[in-house]
Amino acid sequence: MLTCDHPVPLDRYNDRIGVVQYQKVLVNALIERWHPDTHTFHFPIGDCAVTLEDVALLLGLPTDGLPITGMTMSSFEALEAECLLQFGVAPRKSDCKGSGIKLTWLWDLKENLELTDKIGIQRYVRCHIILLIRMILFGDKSGAGVHWKFLPLLHDFGSIGQYSWGSECLAHLYRALCRASHFDCKKIDGPLTLLLGWAWIRLHIYRCFLGNPTVSTSKQIILRYNVPAFDELQEGQFVWVACAVDCVDPNIILVKIYMQSVVWSATVPLVSFECIEWHATDWYRRQFSFVQGVPYQERNLDKAHGEVLTGPKNLNWTIAPSHSFWVMHWTNRYNHVLIELSMPSQHPLDTYMYWYRTKFGDRLNLSNLVVQENDEGNQDMDDDNEEQEP
Repeated sequence: MLTCDHPVPLDRYNDRIGVVQYQKVLVNALIERWHPDTHTFHFPIGDCAVTLEDVALLLGLPTDGLPITGMTMSSFEALEAECLLQFGVAPRKSDCKGSGIKLTWLWDLKENLELTDKIGIQRYVRCHIILLIRMILFGDKSGAGVHWKFLPLLHDFGSIGQYSWGSECLAHLYRALCRASHFDCKKIDGPLTLLLGWAWIRLHIYRCFLGNPTVSTSKQIILRYNVPAFDELQEGQFVWVACAVDCVDPNIILVKIYMQSVVWSATVPLVSFECIEWHATDWYRRQFSFVQGVPYQERNLDKAHGEVLTGPKNLNWTIAPSHSFWVMHWTNRYNHVLIELSMPSQHPLDTYMYWYRTKFGDRLNLSNLVVQENDEGNQDMDDDNEEQEP
């Protein structure tokens, strides 16, 4: 079983965010259903996924805009110069780890900035944004620092909102799920708050799971309740259309966020510097109120999928040979928005479900993988997880 390696914010953030650590069984069950080749969850009722719409409505992040990409540099001198430009002060080498700035340095900087003029306020806001990026939106397993590649995106306050921060957040969630689906991966990071919020809204079974006071008393009860529940998921227990237009409160979801709904159904790559994932909306058209037919073949992201920033990486990802095609694809996102299918003689959903169960039938019932474990194996697994909790 995986542990949820989501960072617990310090007291200066709402400590309730740390509740995601206690939902690791649900996260494990979702990981078991995730398939990196399709970038979807395989449920008995069909494929589904966290989408740009979910990011916009749950986190209020802009989803239509410039891709989050650019240069990554391994030079400490470049990092030092960027921090001087952004914050008026630079960290020492001991305040950095590789290309990452330690969170302790950023916290101390934020607490000691003087908010007496516009420059001081802007430095404070930049510091807050970079901490928010690391702690909540794109957290990774490093735990102690944040890569400085994001800093150049914060130069101009007027352009910060022109970037598609929502698509980057979703890219990091997809990457975390893809990595965690490997048999040798023991932890998951990324924006788990988004994943759990999606599960709360979309999966009625999850609400019953949280509402049952007896479940929390035993991890084995949770484990044996949750996975079979997904095996038996039926229509009506998954909310395909979570938020209709007339159900959105403009006092909660900003109009400018909802105006970007035109791209929510786009079948496009999700771009974040070295990270490229696929928003496979043609595999779950019902989440956008469209008729579901047999989707196109899985998209092969080739070398762009699974790229990591280990070792020196002095590269402009916008024009990198492995990434430039996908960046341009995102730029042309309006050409890849879903449209309604012409209705064939046979109902397309019946055709789809027959194709789906034929193709993925052996992946839709995972209960046997759990019930084969004996009590001793379960206990060992739980003990291991306890030791890995932050």
